[in-house]
Amino acid sequence: MTQAVLYPILGLELAYWQETTIRVLLGLVALLLLTGGAVYLYLFKFVSFMQSRLGPMEAGPYGSMQLLAEVGKWLQKEDIFTEDSDKFIFGIAPAVVLASTFLMFVVIPAGPNAVVADLGTGIYFVLAMSSLSVIGILMAGWASANKYALMGALRAGGQLIAYELPLILAVVGVVISAGSLNLQDIVAAQSDGAIFGWTGIGNPYILTQIVGFTIFLIAVQAELTQTPFDMPIAESELVAGYQVEYTGIRFLVYFIAEFATAVAFAAVASTLFLGGWQLPGAWGISDGAMNAIGPIMISTKAVLLVGVVFWVRFSLPRFREDQLQKLAWKVLIPLALANIVVTGVMKVVF
Repeated sequence: MTQAVLYPILGLELAYWQETTIRVLLGLVALLLLTGGAVYLYLFKFVSFMQSRLGPMEAGPYGSMQLLAEVGKWLQKEDIFTEDSDKFIFGIAPAVVLASTFLMFVVIPAGPNAVVADLGTGIYFVLAMSSLSVIGILMAGWASANKYALMGALRAGGQLIAYELPLILAVVGVVISAGSLNLQDIVAAQSDGAIFGWTGIGNPYILTQIVGFTIFLIAVQAELTQTPFDMPIAESELVAGYQVEYTGIRFLVYFIAEFATAVAFAAVASTLFLGGWQLPGAWGISDGAMNAIGPIMISTKAVLLVGVVFWVRFSLPRFREDQLQKLAWKVLIPLALANIVVTGVMKVVF
């Protein structure tokens, strides 16, 4: 069915495909801006101050143009294919990883109407799309015809499969609490909820699902292959893992995808546990105002959670492979299952 939405400011009635195109472009711009901001704020500056250094200072004021300089440098590098590689699979693998990241943003709401696709099974879609990245990584490792790349890809496959289970199970508690898979419904349930009858701050699920929130963040750290879960790209063992044969723009795509995925998972966590774009319903703010405030709210929460990811990344040592797997199978998954049982009981009782 064709939809049409009236834009009062422009005085135009846009067809469904026009409205969707605008939303996709705006979503792409938001994704790139948030990713670039996170890279500058945390990778270039926050981590630098943690290590008692200034970070980039030459390109632009306080090094603010350093990211553009880096992109320009990588665009000028030669795009090399090794002689024994499967050139087609090798070439499209980075695009598969990046596409999975962008598809996650399709259903993440940033306001009452600020969402590309408001799906009834939104969180299911997000988790399914996040799983596609492992396919791109396995493609890269196999097609590179390099033993280090293949070992890194196999490590990534085992790690991502292991940590997808606690990631999904951590979300189930939120779904039970909200009674819906739709992300807008989950946001509304937190906004309109109450804590012992008090509606002043709604009912953000981080209060009742703190176990699920903690498991989710740990699993996200592993899904991103960030320290202490960086076994697939362990420089001391695998040089650069599945990325070892990539140069130029294709290596840059992996870099962008890594940080964009961190922003995407942070936005998902903000939506599920921190109330998303919405302010408490008891505050009486109109939907029109929230269309402007909502993107700021969800962006701020997401950027702060990305900071947690980088804080952990540069604070902890790397796990051994056996420690990594034991944490997932013997600790996180049992805890997530226990959280589901307790949440179900509490839902029935209260």
